[in-house]
Amino acid sequence: MSTAISCARFNAYVGLTRSPATELFSNELEWFAGQGERLLGVVMLDIIDYDFAYVVLARDEHQKFRAVAFDASYPSQDEARTRLFQEMDRLALLDDSEFHQGDGLAGIDLFSPITHPNKQNLAFKLIHEDEGHSSARSIIQEMMHHYRDVDGNFVEQFQSTAFDARLWELYLFAYLNEEGLWIDREHHAPDFMVTKYGETVCVEAVTVNPSQSPMPGIDQAKLKSPSPEYVAELLAGYMPIKFGSPLFSKLSKRYWELEHVQGKPLVFAIADFHETGSMMWSSSALFQYLYGVRHDFHVDEDGQLVISSLKVESHRLGEKEIPSGFFFQKDAEYVSAVMFSASGTISKFNRMGKQAGFGSDRVRMIRSGTCHDHDPNAALPKPFTIEVTPDAVTESWGEGLSMFHNPRALHPVPEELFPSIAHHHFVDGQILSRLPEFHPYSSMTVILIPRDE
Repeated sequence: MSTAISCARFNAYVGLTRSPATELFSNELEWFAGQGERLLGVVMLDIIDYDFAYVVLARDEHQKFRAVAFDASYPSQDEARTRLFQEMDRLALLDDSEFHQGDGLAGIDLFSPITHPNKQNLAFKLIHEDEGHSSARSIIQEMMHHYRDVDGNFVEQFQSTAFDARLWELYLFAYLNEEGLWIDREHHAPDFMVTKYGETVCVEAVTVNPSQSPMPGIDQAKLKSPSPEYVAELLAGYMPIKFGSPLFSKLSKRYWELEHVQGKPLVFAIADFHETGSMMWSSSALFQYLYGVRHDFHVDEDGQLVISSLKVESHRLGEKEIPSGFFFQKDAEYVSAVMFSASGTISKFNRMGKQAGFGSDRVRMIRSGTCHDHDPNAALPKPFTIEVTPDAVTESWGEGLSMFHNPRALHPVPEELFPSIAHHHFVDGQILSRLPEFHPYSSMTVILIPRDE
């Protein structure tokens, strides 16, 4: 007996199996599961011949869902669905070994501890053991059937010293797949080579990490929960320096000289993990540092918002000073763009898992934050609050992701390869942005679990 499932749940299982080429000739219409999700099925419209088809998928020997049956040229959606159900009933009688395909690589067991408990990252322990994060754990487990550990130390670092950096790589992997890009991870660096429409872009993951020692002039107590006034102070000097350090370090590696990178756009994808919750307030420092400008605004006598750009020459913190304008520094013309999101966190994976119906049914998630206000006279983002449920939410991996394009890029990034995210360009001293209808700047997800009686 086959039952309907949501697109989000189907994608959680199959999104990393699906070839990017499928969008060129088909639209998926309905998704089904059979035998307790041992089998999955999809009914599609062939957009070339305008008839209907179906595909049945089952797990191979490496636990990836892969196609095991397919048929096309049905004149109606109903007929394709009926035939799909018949085929799923037939395949349900077969042994699992009948679905093994004798190829491919084994996935990665990310959650079986290989590090001593005393050395385990607290965030890893949380996602590994906590009921409130069971949705994140489940969706990551599905992803790891498809993930390749190029460096050979992914599991150890995820469980111990580099949890945030590895989680950010997983987030980028999920987003790049969602965007329908062909992903090549054959090389140790950059992290991803992605291709579509005959264009290849190189993407290197970057993270802002905690300081090894307290930075002079920073009140560590205030940094844990900064006031608006202290945030303004941090955005002027502290955060541009925090963003600048890893970006400059990546620049010095000169990836563009690698044979497989030469002549291709190079993108640094950065996320801020330097302090718990810092991504809630740090993002506006990035564009200031990248372009060497900050924005000022006022309302004129006609009630219209007037925005002006003010040039920033440098950023200072105590005795430390760095030049502003990363894109205008020597050799930065080889960096085509910088990507950023404040959402590539545990909470993102938890929400995407919950949306797919994964994890404990006892868990409720309430997401609150700020998003872009498309009113041309809006000076501030607007608040939003959403309860995350499988029925009411359609969050994507790319939601909240921005690409800041380098005006001096030798090899500009084609926007059409990344259509679902926000794009920002620097033109005549102004930052011009193209934003999705819903574009969150930051958010917090509250997890609620009822007490046992």
